[in-house]
Amino acid sequence: MAFQPIVDIRTGRVFAYEALVRGVDGQSAGAVLSSVSPELIYKFDQTCRVKAIELAGGLFAPDDGAKLSINFMPNAVYEPDACIRASLAAARRVGFDPGRLMFEFTEDEPMRDVGHVQRIIDAYRARGFTTAIDDFGAGYAGLGLLADLHPDILKLDMNLIRGIDGSAARRVIVAGIVQVADALGIRCIAEGIETAAELQTLRDLGIALCQGYLLARPVAETLPPFTLPE
Repeated sequence: MAFQPIVDIRTGRVFAYEALVRGVDGQSAGAVLSSVSPELIYKFDQTCRVKAIELAGGLFAPDDGAKLSINFMPNAVYEPDACIRASLAAARRVGFDPGRLMFEFTEDEPMRDVGHVQRIIDAYRARGFTTAIDDFGAGYAGLGLLADLHPDILKLDMNLIRGIDGSAARRVIVAGIVQVADALGIRCIAEGIETAAELQTLRDLGIALCQGYLLARPVAETLPPFTLPE
């Protein structure tokens, strides 16, 4: 597992570290996932989240409040209570506060059962976990999903962020998403930031939580420092 910080650019503090699966030779998450057979995806999903929590127990400062953000595939989560038990058991083993857990879900294919995913989110929220829609604005993660699921956080897809300083259309779209999210009590995270101009534009649009190579690249099994441009 590699970790990448999500930074609150208003306070200069880390809001969360996202745990990202990597191959033993540094292969990307997509490359790793493409090699997992459908019948093993549930076990793989559980193994990744337990590994991330176990590492966090040894890496995270106990009192800084930073969250651990874990990706999960809703169609692979057959029984939310079983997943929660595994997560809580891992947190207990390593002394990690489960209230710092944040779960990001994304859809590369149509969601088969929105009601089931809503039950997952409700179960997570009841345990005090934070929930997020990842890659919002790409693929199937759109306004309908937002209306149905009402997560705590939206992560804006990098294709909306890339070059936003030079794209009036992207600025209008992102400003609209931020306005809707604010009205619903949902926070936005901009991901995939690579330039200082993108970061400044997002700051001007009212986005405080930011993630991307400009701030820090993912690093395997350690918490990388971040650089916040002036």
